[in-house]
Order: sequence, then C-alpha cells, then structure tokens
Amino acid sequence: MTLRAGILGFGVAGRYFHAPLLRAAGFSIPAVVTSKPDSAREYLGKVDVLGSADELLARDDIDLVVIASPSTLHAPQAAAALRAGKHVVVDKPAAASTLELTDLDQLASSSRRKLAVFHNRRWDSDFLTMKKLIDAGQLGEINSYHARWDRFRPQVTDRWRDRDEPGNGILYDLGTHLIDQTVVLFGMPEWLYANAFIQRENSVTVDGFEILLGKGKLRITLGVSLLTADGGYRYRVNGSRASFLKAGLDQQEAQLRAGAEPNEHFFGVEPAEQWGTLVYGETGQREVVTPETGRWLSFYEDMRTAIEDDGPVPVSAAQAYDTIRIIEAALTSSAMGCRIDLQPDAPLVSR
Repeated sequence: MTLRAGILGFGVAGRYFHAPLLRAAGFSIPAVVTSKPDSAREYLGKVDVLGSADELLARDDIDLVVIASPSTLHAPQAAAALRAGKHVVVDKPAAASTLELTDLDQLASSSRRKLAVFHNRRWDSDFLTMKKLIDAGQLGEINSYHARWDRFRPQVTDRWRDRDEPGNGILYDLGTHLIDQTVVLFGMPEWLYANAFIQRENSVTVDGFEILLGKGKLRITLGVSLLTADGGYRYRVNGSRASFLKAGLDQQEAQLRAGAEPNEHFFGVEPAEQWGTLVYGETGQREVVTPETGRWLSFYEDMRTAIEDDGPVPVSAAQAYDTIRIIEAALTSSAMGCRIDLQPDAPLVSR
C-alpha cells in the first residue's frame, strides 16, 4: 500500500525539500496546509489545500504528517499529530528545548508512532565524503575539526526566522546542522565554550556564533557569520596522517529550488571545482578527492522503511535531543561567559 503524507506548511521547506523527496521515495501527498494554494497545486497537481492543522489531522487518509511550519510551531504541532495517531517528520529544530523533545519522544513511544527529525544535512555530499575518509582512517587520528557556514545576509528581514521567538536565531537554524554533523562524527563532546551574538543592525535574535568544543585531545570549532562575503573553507579536518579541506555548499538545495527532481541522475553531484582536497602531512602532497553523491532522498526512503517494517527512523528524537542540548549549553555559556561541561550524558527514553 502506498503511504500517504500530509505536509503542514508549504513554504520553501515544504515545497522544495519535503514534497519532492516524499514523492521520489514513493509517498503520495493527498493534502497540504498552506496559505499558498497556487504553489501547492502547481507542483502537486490534484491536492487538497487545507486551511488548518486540525483539518489535516482529522483526515483518515494521512499516514505521515510532515511539519514544515515556522520553528515555534514544531513541537506543539508534532505533539498534536502524534496524539491524532499519525507518524511524524518534523523539520529542524524539532523543539526549542530538551524538555519539549523529551515530551515528544515519550508521546511517540506511548502512541506507538514513528517520530523523526529532518536533519537532512547528514546526507550532504561533502559530509558523506568527509565521514567516509574519517571512518576509513585516511586522515589518521583526528585532532581538530573546523566547520563553518558563513553567509552574506546583512539585511534583517520580517520573516519568522528573524523574530525573537523560541527556536529562532542562527544557532537553531544553521547551527543545528553543524552540531548534528559533529555529534554524528565524534559523539557527544565533553565540554564547550561559546559566544552567541548579534551583529546586524536591527537584529533581535542571535545572528552569529563561535563555539569551541572538546573531547579528549580533539578540539572542535563551529561558527556562523551572516556578514561574510567570502566563506572560505566549509570544513577543515586535521588528523595525524592528513588534512581534508573543503569549500562550497552541497548542491541539493540549489538543485531542488531550480526544479530538479531527487531521482534525476545528476542530483546531488558536486561540480568538480568544489571537490575537496587531501593534504598529506609527511610529504605535503595534495590529492583531490572524488566526492560521494549527496542523497537527501535517503532520509525519506529510510522513513518509509521505518513505518512499513517497524524499523528505526533515520534521525531519532534522542539524536535531535543531543543537538538541542548543545545549543542550550552554548546559550548558557555565552550568557555566563564560562565553560559548560556536557558529561555525563542526560538520559532520554528512546536512547
């Protein structure tokens, strides 16, 4: 039987991320909730355009609810969908606090429904390439990891992302991806120092940050600036044998916005001018690395399997909990000007 998904929110995320990936993974989309009916019908064709989340949750022809609404609505809408007996994918951040995430995880467990968080950047080309190099030992023992996501966005907009509300700000936006990737690669850090700040004129929420994290001898630095014309390297990973340097952004978002579909042969392929470089420590020899193909589609393929076969979801609430825990610690560290210890790890029901 074809699984049926309803999308709650059809802005950029709903239209360009979730809808194409859902269809390519074999889901049908009978209904969406949006104030932009023309956009939904232009892409999906015959689809019911609804005016409220309650209308979507009341339908019996929806197996999975995908929450692509503003961040402040993620946790309450995910809870409502679980209570309505639906499986749920919620866009990042799943919640503004670890307490909310714990409640969602417990609710998903008690309702026997699948809850997954859309941390799609685990399937970026550059991240898959970097992880493969690290896992294969090609860099040796990693001693430092540097990841940045700088942009030039000097103007503050009137969009929900720039409003002073829980779950907004760059730490919860781009920071969520950088932190999630870090935990996937190295596990939970032991401590952090952080500076979360506002730089842009008229900004009312965090629009930049620098975080230093440690785990044993490993040092990790993560950062975002919205006032940087040249972002430089996205990743610099240094090991006992070699370093890996990588600039440029994964292509999947740009391809989806341009109208490409996730099952086209060129989807997720990095242009040659963006390929990363290995630099060997003993010789200084430089080697261009053929990248892995980015594949956000894997998220929804894994979600479909999780629902059909009662298997694990692609990104669990427990994994998302670790990311939000680090964000909370970073905000505390910045406010107090102190180091925050992250060990021992806090429990979560489904961990």
